[in-house]
Order: sequence, then C-alpha cells, then structure tokens
Amino acid sequence: MNICHYDDGNTEIPIAVSARHCHLSEKDFHRLFGEGCKLEKWKDLSQPGQYATHQLITIKGPNGKIENVRVLGPFRNETQIEISQTDSIKLGVSPPIRLSGELEDSAPITLIGPTGVLHKRQGLIIAQAHIHMSFEDAHRFQVSDGDVVGVEVVTCRPIHFLNVVVRVSENFVLEMHIDTDEANAASVASNIKGKLLKLV
Repeated sequence: MNICHYDDGNTEIPIAVSARHCHLSEKDFHRLFGEGCKLEKWKDLSQPGQYATHQLITIKGPNGKIENVRVLGPFRNETQIEISQTDSIKLGVSPPIRLSGELEDSAPITLIGPTGVLHKRQGLIIAQAHIHMSFEDAHRFQVSDGDVVGVEVVTCRPIHFLNVVVRVSENFVLEMHIDTDEANAASVASNIKGKLLKLV
C-alpha cells in the first residue's frame, strides 16, 4: 500500500474523540427508563440533529460492568452501544469493529437502567474510524461514500490512521471520529486536525 497526500492544499479535517455511548431504540429506552420518560437533551453534538442526553445507563459483560454510559439522541431503529477495545477487556466481551448501524452478529451486552434490565443478543461494537462529510466536502476531496482513506495526525506522537471510512450525507458536518483508545495512541487533544491521505 502506498500513501500520499491529496494535491489540494486544504485537506485538513477536524478530529473528534467519541467516548463510549449508547443509542437506544424507543422501546428499549422505555424498558430502561420507564414508559413516561422522555429523552432529556443535555447538549447538542457536532452532527446536526444529534445530541447527548442527561440519561445514563450501566453496561455489563461477563467480567465486569461500566457505569454512567451516556445515552445519545434521537432514538434509533435498533439499539447500538459503542465502546473501546480497552472497555471490552474490562467487560470480558469481544465486539467487532464496525460502522454505525452494522449490527448483524455483533456482540451481546446487558443494559441496566433505573427501571429495567435488558439482555441484548447483539448491538455492541467498536466503532470503526470514519469521516463525516457533506456532498460539497466529498466533491472537494474527490471521494465518495464508502471510500477508504487515510488520515495523518501530527502531534507529539504522530500517527497515520488507515482504513478510515468516508460517510457522505447532506446532513453531515466535516469531522473525523475516533475512539478514546485511538486518541490516546496519538495524543490527540482538543482542536486537533488531520490531513487526508490517499491509499493507492
């Protein structure tokens, strides 16, 4: 595999670190928080329409549990929990690395809320590094939805992220998402940007 920079001089991409979190279906939310409960927005996230809520759950695996896992809104059609590799070791689970929404044959997990406990047969993943782009951004970078690219991050611990998937939508704002393990490996702090790389 060869790696090279794009010819366009403006290839910087903001990087956001995604901590462990949970997307719930409406049915599962009411099982965990009660029939009369509603999602309570805490703050908006960078992608339009997405927000963190005040609600927290506990996730439990064979070897341990992690408390205070943030619920994000709005509701999803299927419940999805995203953790890091480090989290998986603590829980004693083996989730696959997947893009959001690719839940078939993902790992099982137990969810614990104020009013209920759910044993999910699947839904636990480690999120694959990806870049959200608008159609305008994709045109500028000459990439398409589903393309795999690299991103160079220059910090005190410089690193090349490979196998980064491009996700394109009219509703997206330009931003790369990595998990906490990836951020720690590269010493990523706030306001860090990466540079798009071609994989040829």
